[in-house]
Amino acid sequence: MTNAISARWMILLAASALMVGVLGFYSTSGAAPQAGQPPFNNSVEQRESQLRELREIKELLKEQNALLKAGAEKLNAAAQR
Repeated sequence: MTNAISARWMILLAASALMVGVLGFYSTSGAAPQAGQPPFNNSVEQRESQLRELREIKELLKEQNALLKAGAEKLNAAAQR
């Protein structure tokens, strides 16, 4: 009986310590924006940046496809010999 009661108290103490530890990380000051900075960049600038990167990717894909076609043509020419 004494062991069951002490085990319950140990579980209660452990749960309390865990709750205190979790609530110790709770803070209301972290949610506010810092020094007047907007939470996101300008959407127009983001869109322009994305379009620029997509164009670069498109050019790289064209170059990669050209290299793959050239390699396939060399393989076909070597296979025909």
